[in-house]
Amino acid sequence: MSSQITELTFLEQLARRFDLPVPGHVNAMATRSRLRNAMGRWGGKGVVKADIMTGGRGKGGAVKIVKDVQEAMHQLKKLSSIEVKGKQARTAYMTQFIEAKVQIYSAITYDSKYLGPSLTLSLEGGVDIESVGPEGKRTIPVDVFKGLDAYQVSEVLMELDCPKDFVSLMSRTLVNFWDMFITTGMRMCEINPWHITADGKPYACDFKAIFDETNFKLKNPDIQFPEYPENVTEFEEQMEEWNAASHQGQAHVSGLGGDMILPILFGGGASTIITETLEIAGGSPIFLSDFGGNPPYARMYGTAKRCLDHNLDKADLLLILGGKANNTMIDITFQAIGDALVDWVDENGPLDKPVVIGRGGPRMVPGFITMREILETLRVPYVIFGHDSPLTLVAEYAAKLAKFVREKKEAK
Repeated sequence: MSSQITELTFLEQLARRFDLPVPGHVNAMATRSRLRNAMGRWGGKGVVKADIMTGGRGKGGAVKIVKDVQEAMHQLKKLSSIEVKGKQARTAYMTQFIEAKVQIYSAITYDSKYLGPSLTLSLEGGVDIESVGPEGKRTIPVDVFKGLDAYQVSEVLMELDCPKDFVSLMSRTLVNFWDMFITTGMRMCEINPWHITADGKPYACDFKAIFDETNFKLKNPDIQFPEYPENVTEFEEQMEEWNAASHQGQAHVSGLGGDMILPILFGGGASTIITETLEIAGGSPIFLSDFGGNPPYARMYGTAKRCLDHNLDKADLLLILGGKANNTMIDITFQAIGDALVDWVDENGPLDKPVVIGRGGPRMVPGFITMREILETLRVPYVIFGHDSPLTLVAEYAAKLAKFVREKKEAK
């Protein structure tokens, strides 16, 4: 299981605790005089943001620059109830506007390529990281026992041609960023962007994180997770009922508001890592899913059929992906998914969307053979990856392929 937080919770509960520099901020309940005083200290400019559990706030109209108190009050009220990608805002808040000399992207996550955590940095902060070429970003593994040190970070920043005057302070700040990640039970955290001012001061100007609720470290900082309004779809309601109908096999989904990849995922923590990789790579997953727990055929068929019936039409790619299973029978789950796919084609007509598959575990080869035969019979393009392919790389490949399919479709 996982819990997420966004920038406002970070500003209120974590930034000061881990000595991470952030802009000044006020919440939507601030009085006119407090807003006026804040904007006076900030040079008359602020950024009003919706506290909403989804990405793409800027593109969704949930981030506004304001230059006077009246405009700030209007936007705080407006953005407190905005909806983006089917998600409802919990509240709104205003931060200090920070003029940036340099912007930096940073993220820490568990990477199956390194079998542990990794740090990704780019000097092209503030943009979608998937649009940054390999020459513009660096990813390094971090030893969980030794931790991250400033020398490692400074080497990466120098490789990225970060101005020398900014390297030392930013390196020490990113070590604090790592300390927050490793001591609070996070699975992933991202600051995008860091704004570094002309005098070399860094500020974390946006934040998101995913926690592992089973990690005992999560209880140490005593984080209070806010509750966000839920716009539950018919699909989510059906899946919740279906999940509760049996203890044999999990059928968890959580809508993400995406419209590009339909993810049928397995493996708890692996599902979270895959989903986050898809989002970072621009794959726009429709939901977060976890369908492990060795489901029998009927259970997996019902799960897959519900996912396909509600979501396959709007998706550009079907992704079936999970880590190496211990007790889930791969051939049974794949037969069930394949049969649900055949039934979908019988009911809806030919399928022209690619399928990307990656899995490992008991009876993997018979499962792959089953899926290959079904997909070739349906004349559906597919790619299959074995258990030795890192999950994150498979997810990145799926995101790139989905974007290619989308661009080709829009060009017609």
